[in-house]
Amino acid sequence: MRWNRYTIETTTKAEDYISSALLELGIEGVEIEDKLPLSKEDQERMFLDFPANLPPDDGTSRISFYLEDDGTDNTELLRQVEEALVKLREIVDVGSASISLSQTEDTDWMNNWKQFFSSFSIDHIRIKPTWEEAGEEEPDHILIEIDPGMSFGTGKHETTQLCIRQLIKCAKGGDRVLDIGCGSGILSIVALKLGAAEVVGTDIDPDCIISTRQNMETNQLSPALGTFYVGNLTEDAALRERVGEACYDIVVANILADVIIPMAPVISKCLKAGGCFIASGIIDLKEKDVKEAIEKAGLTIIETGYQGEWVGITARKDV
Repeated sequence: MRWNRYTIETTTKAEDYISSALLELGIEGVEIEDKLPLSKEDQERMFLDFPANLPPDDGTSRISFYLEDDGTDNTELLRQVEEALVKLREIVDVGSASISLSQTEDTDWMNNWKQFFSSFSIDHIRIKPTWEEAGEEEPDHILIEIDPGMSFGTGKHETTQLCIRQLIKCAKGGDRVLDIGCGSGILSIVALKLGAAEVVGTDIDPDCIISTRQNMETNQLSPALGTFYVGNLTEDAALRERVGEACYDIVVANILADVIIPMAPVISKCLKAGGCFIASGIIDLKEKDVKEAIEKAGLTIIETGYQGEWVGITARKDV
């Protein structure tokens, strides 16, 4: 199989903004090449040896995305990408933002990223890829094994970590949790490992439901603990009825700001009085819009967290 590789010449400052914009256009996987030195913590997590003489960071970055070379006319999508880059130029230095095209064969590049996913901890939760050998047991840690497959959610991304930290703070034994945009199921699994009695998850991608169920099994969690649906809560009334109203102690949504905003009233209806909404996937330039939507839906914002250019928002339903 052949793929068209589109590469945007940009800056390191614009990486998260462009990645978020591409996600909003339905481009779910990007490859980032820059010369930023890795922190000592990152190097320890990745267990990689790096050349001693790396080129100096010059602030430039190359962001690539892949579209299958199957005869589909991508003119409109590329026009939307260019339009998004023009808008981003108003708020961040995007460099030349020129887009070049090259082609590549399918040489299992979809799995090459696995070399960069190794075990790491968030507080007392240890997250390990399924293909990595188990290390020495840590008695005070909760171990979670994940193989995201084609789904989002290794736990390494800033937005996922923001959600996990809030689940650690908010989750109580016996909670009922709704995971919107469940991806690999990592947040559902974290909630169950923290003592939740039941999780319900939704995602628009059927592959994510398969991945979630497989990861539940890997973590020796009974299928009876989780119910997962394919669909969009904002648009699908039948799905909203199956999911239910006023029956969740926690709703967690690690999705895009432009999805959270119209979904906020639905999320509010799903929560019990006193329940918490944990949201991330929010690029910082959209923080204000998301907060306004959450408050308009009748929720009270109780905490905001930041990691890189990403924002996590926790809100409570008071009545």
